[in-house]
Amino acid sequence: MDDIPAISYRSARFLQSAPSLKQCPDDIGAEVAFAGRSNAGKSSAINRLTDNKKLCRTSKTPGRTQLINFFSLSETQRLVDLPGYGFAKVPPEVKKKWERHLEQYLAERRCLRGLVLMMDIRHPLQTFDLTMIQWAANCDMPVRVLLTKADKFSNGQAKNTLLQVRKDLQAYGALVQTQLFSALKGTGLEDLKEQLDIWLDATEPDEEFEEDSEE
Repeated sequence: MDDIPAISYRSARFLQSAPSLKQCPDDIGAEVAFAGRSNAGKSSAINRLTDNKKLCRTSKTPGRTQLINFFSLSETQRLVDLPGYGFAKVPPEVKKKWERHLEQYLAERRCLRGLVLMMDIRHPLQTFDLTMIQWAANCDMPVRVLLTKADKFSNGQAKNTLLQVRKDLQAYGALVQTQLFSALKGTGLEDLKEQLDIWLDATEPDEEFEEDSEE
């Protein structure tokens, strides 16, 4: 089999924003979504991955990302920045609306190949982190947990936290994998790219089930 060309994450460019699943781009190709609490360093991680500090806006005001933002890598490959959750100072009804859209996106977006879930290493496994993981698990969606801001800890502290989080999530088996990450120092960047390469190279899901549904 021929070698597959490496994906150029530097080629990422903004494609469009969507308030809900209905306004998303055509459900074709392959995409990977990034999610996390509003202070988990999601924008910084995407900017580090793409080597573009201006691709995702970073803000000292949590919760600024209120739309599903799509970035194209090629005609058939995309990165997706999901709305931040947690500390955003918005009305409860708005938060509930975000949650509905997130759950619908995870459950119904057929070209979605995996979810990168970011957690501040100092505050992992918050309530909504666990909710996101359960949503993904319900859809058999693989999750890559990034323990961000790993540079805030010593190597020993970071590794101990990593081991504890893996232990806490072991019930999900291979569906949920966890690694250390630092946008500042680039820790874990190559491991993340390797996983993304696998997900984004995934072929279209076959549609035989549509034909088999009729007896």
